[in-house]
Amino acid sequence: MLSIVIPFYNEKLFINKFIERLEKSFKNYEVEYIFVNDGSTDGSNDIVYNYINKKTSNNFQYIDIKKNMGKGYALRQGIKIAKGEYIIFQDADLELNTDDSLEMYKIIFNDKEIKVLFGTRYGGTGKLKKNYNLINEFVSKINTLIFNLLFWQSISDLHCGTKIVHREVLDKIDLKINDFGFEIDIASQIAKNKYQIYEYGISYIARTKKEGKKITWVDGIKSYYYLFKT
Repeated sequence: MLSIVIPFYNEKLFINKFIERLEKSFKNYEVEYIFVNDGSTDGSNDIVYNYINKKTSNNFQYIDIKKNMGKGYALRQGIKIAKGEYIIFQDADLELNTDDSLEMYKIIFNDKEIKVLFGTRYGGTGKLKKNYNLINEFVSKINTLIFNLLFWQSISDLHCGTKIVHREVLDKIDLKINDFGFEIDIASQIAKNKYQIYEYGISYIARTKKEGKKITWVDGIKSYYYLFKT
């Protein structure tokens, strides 16, 4: 079985459309959907809760975190209850395409040698890309380069939110970072445990701050600390 962990925080404008797309992408697969509300205050938590309440199947789980604790914390809570052999981390903001997540799942499911598959926004023939923020992209690429040098890897997108990890891998690592540094935390621990990180090119349609983009330059500065701390 596949588990998809979806953390969300104040996504009222996008959450309905996101859920519809996600279910459509995986309609032919046995999936456990785990939605983790990270202290939303805009009503998006009620939207998700009411949506799940109407479902007759038991493949929808809901975790309600009353106070905003950060993406990493939310993902860790989802991982704790996930039952799947494979776990997908999926952002709920529609920047990343759920059909790409399905393509990634097909790849890792059919190749048992692959235990870790990261999405990359910087590769993939025929994949759409739109990015408003040069600084964010620059910081992301610098962080990825530093990570590669520190851990002797050769990945292209450390901070991509779409990842698939086998349960075997998650059972061997101890994730601790609460905020957006989760991406660094999980990648560094995977590398330390000698698992090969594979990548797959995906689409990326960036949001503006007005549309709800939450990561800022402060997170970029903190990421350097996490890189050398891990």
